[in-house]
Amino acid sequence: MRSFDYTPLYRTTVGFDRLFDMLENGVRSDWPPYNIEKTGENDYRITMAIAGFSPEEIELTQHGPELMVVGNKQPTENDRQVLHRGMATRNFKHVFRLADYVKVASANLEHGLLSVDLVRDIPEELKPRRIGIGTSIVKHTAPTKEISQDTDKKLKAA
Repeated sequence: MRSFDYTPLYRTTVGFDRLFDMLENGVRSDWPPYNIEKTGENDYRITMAIAGFSPEEIELTQHGPELMVVGNKQPTENDRQVLHRGMATRNFKHVFRLADYVKVASANLEHGLLSVDLVRDIPEELKPRRIGIGTSIVKHTAPTKEISQDTDKKLKAA
């Protein structure tokens, strides 16, 4: 049983239709294997194991919120007959959905691992900012009573 009925969740949530559609239609292949790491507060890294592919055979494209990684293995013309092929040579296409304001910072292919560094760069006008609260202080002073000469004499007599 690989499918799940999301109907009860549709009834209790508003605005999450796209998320449930991604869960239903987001069947991913298991190849090539990959890791997604959080390397900082706003930094991420996708690492894919694509041994046997050269940088010319890999294409990375970011279009809006999607990062597409495509591998097209070029056939090699060699005189050797392969008795056992342990390394995968099939083509692949992997699409990653990125959050808002996430962009590819760099990509590197080393030792058969493709590392794609991502950074979330939120524009300044959308970042939360602290707003100072001003106060208007009005000094209230108690009215002073003028002591009349009659009151002054009464105080001295007492």
